[in-house]
Amino acid sequence: MLDFEGFVADRGQSLLRLAYLLTGDAHLAEDLTQDALAKAYRHWTRVCRADHPEAYVRRILVREQLSWWRRSSRRESPHPSPMDGREPVVEDRYPSLEQSEMAATMLDSLPKKQRTVLILRFHLDLSDDEIAVLMNTSPSTVRSNASRALATLRGSVSALEQERTL
Repeated sequence: MLDFEGFVADRGQSLLRLAYLLTGDAHLAEDLTQDALAKAYRHWTRVCRADHPEAYVRRILVREQLSWWRRSSRRESPHPSPMDGREPVVEDRYPSLEQSEMAATMLDSLPKKQRTVLILRFHLDLSDDEIAVLMNTSPSTVRSNASRALATLRGSVSALEQERTL
């Protein structure tokens, strides 16, 4: 039987990176990961019996993030930029800080469900069916969210390119 401490030591950073991509904020990512792991711990005997315990915990993490989003959308609160002077939790994979900030800003401008779909699709390489299960929605809703998000991002990139040529 897989022990919880070993699981966290082995997969904790991967879950934290996913949480950071979902939230865009280092502190919120830590809170989200902690909440998801706390829920996983309470049900660890069921989680460790699953075929893929990490996928099970990822589902908890994604659903917890969507639940946070629903709760926070009912009240107004400022959302800090993911690059507001704090050190990022994850390695910067972009060629430059300017591009990293632009990508973070563009992702942050998307509605939370669209952002979540893109992260699950392109960061975790999940299929539409797998994303639909994680988000408790239909595959067609996943595809429409992805399509809208990509169209928005393409428009943002086009606008930036036109700005640069002026």
